[in-house]
Amino acid sequence: MDLGLNEQQMLLSRTAREFLESECPISLVRELEVSKEGYSLGLWQKMAALGWLGLAIPLEHGGDGGTLMDQTVLFEEIGRAMVPGPLLATSAYVVRAILGAGSDEQKRRILPQMASGDTTVTAILAGQSLNDGRELSLRATIDGQGYVLEGTAVFMPYADSSDMMLCVAGSLGQTESTVYLTLFLVARDSDGLTTNAMPSIGGYRQHEVRFQNVRVGPDATIGQVGGAATCLAPAQQWATVLQCADIVGRSEKILEMVVEYSKNRVQFGRPIGSFQAVQHQCADLRTAVDGARMATYHAAWKVDHTGNNGTVRDASEEAAVAKAYAGSLSRLATAVGHGIFAGIAFTVEHDMQLYSMRSKIAEANMGDTDHHLEQLAVCMDL
Repeated sequence: MDLGLNEQQMLLSRTAREFLESECPISLVRELEVSKEGYSLGLWQKMAALGWLGLAIPLEHGGDGGTLMDQTVLFEEIGRAMVPGPLLATSAYVVRAILGAGSDEQKRRILPQMASGDTTVTAILAGQSLNDGRELSLRATIDGQGYVLEGTAVFMPYADSSDMMLCVAGSLGQTESTVYLTLFLVARDSDGLTTNAMPSIGGYRQHEVRFQNVRVGPDATIGQVGGAATCLAPAQQWATVLQCADIVGRSEKILEMVVEYSKNRVQFGRPIGSFQAVQHQCADLRTAVDGARMATYHAAWKVDHTGNNGTVRDASEEAAVAKAYAGSLSRLATAVGHGIFAGIAFTVEHDMQLYSMRSKIAEANMGDTDHHLEQLAVCMDL
């Protein structure tokens, strides 16, 4: 098992950092927090032109045919720069769901449009359980050859600016205690569909999506009826690893910020970095960043060497380890940053608050630390 980066991946990391330092500076992140869309459409198209949106889409569908490790390298830089937008949902979660369960026609029709940046598809990344369909408030009822969707889907990121949404809806089986969970791809401009902004932090756009007599055809379903959990499991693993990479990149940037500050901030006649308490905080964060990175790379390697035909369990344990580790890292990086920068870090003018708010969002996406610790217990048959 080789977790080192190859020459192409190191080049991708270097060029991505250079590009984002130029095209997505902190000033733009601050500006987009209060913008209508929440992210830059111009930057989105530039990332599409670089092949980032289609990095993990096969060549035959207009992408670059990259691996999860390739995307992991990229998402470290995405997290470091705090790039806003539905990148995780569109280029990872939805892409893998369509590749794994979509029809040939759906792949030909949708994936090239996603790779080019012309079509944005979002999906819920937090707060959704697929274990019990009775918990879902979105229902699907058969209507002729198609379906009628009624109910709500909450915590849908960037729903008001995306072209389509990947939704999970429940339909009753032969008894009321049986609920079949099915994936639907629904256009945002469908009759009867409305979006309402939900409270959030850091300019992160999330919405409640209401479905009132929304009619969709049979071609709107992804995978088999009742197969949502099976269809989404590989996509969840893929997106979980990338969320970990995002956390690692952002936490490493926080580490660089506090180390630089500790070298230059003078108290009691000497830099605060000379005090053991500050040194230990920085050292603890350094070891946590490196540990989370290795756990993330291990999970990415395992997924890449499992293949699309691998079982769900093949990389679920490694993904759970990585996200549990990354979630703890996210908390530690926030604590160390605010501890060393002190009170100024809580002000809007200081950059640390930008990182800490996004760390909180990232920790919740794709399951928080407690969720993945519970998943690990299941993997160990506890």
